[in-house]
Amino acid sequence: MPYTPIIGCLGYVLSADGRRVLLVHRSRDGDQHAGKWNGLGGKLEPDEDVYTCLCRELSEEAGLVVTSARLRGTISWPGFGVGGEDWFGFVFVVDGWSGDPPERNEDGPLVWHDIDALDDLPMWEGDRSWLPLVFGDGPAFHGVMPYLDGRPAGWSFTEP
Repeated sequence: MPYTPIIGCLGYVLSADGRRVLLVHRSRDGDQHAGKWNGLGGKLEPDEDVYTCLCRELSEEAGLVVTSARLRGTISWPGFGVGGEDWFGFVFVVDGWSGDPPERNEDGPLVWHDIDALDDLPMWEGDRSWLPLVFGDGPAFHGVMPYLDGRPAGWSFTEP
């Protein structure tokens, strides 16, 4: 069977000093991500590229206009979806933006967190494997994290 993942983008918006990141605490009823802190983003629309998707999602979710973003990596998440759907994500650090994010959006509260304290937050178990690569100084990474029964079943990546 061909690999036909849902494609999405995920943005980690940095504060002006680069020490904090804007996250959403997902709290909507029935949300697969409920109770977890996440970056901002969503699904790619048929008529957009991934950068346009990132810009649209950050505008919709936080009222921000992206002026600078760096692709930090890509991740294939086979089996991640509620029904076992495969996902493929483009992960960005957003280091230039304008606007004033609201206190919350339809998914939940938006809060600035110290990057050094992210390990203390409830998030997807697998995020702890790749978030250091997002905020690190290395080259862009490309990873695979298969999911089985809602949990990561492995993790591998390359940094070309």
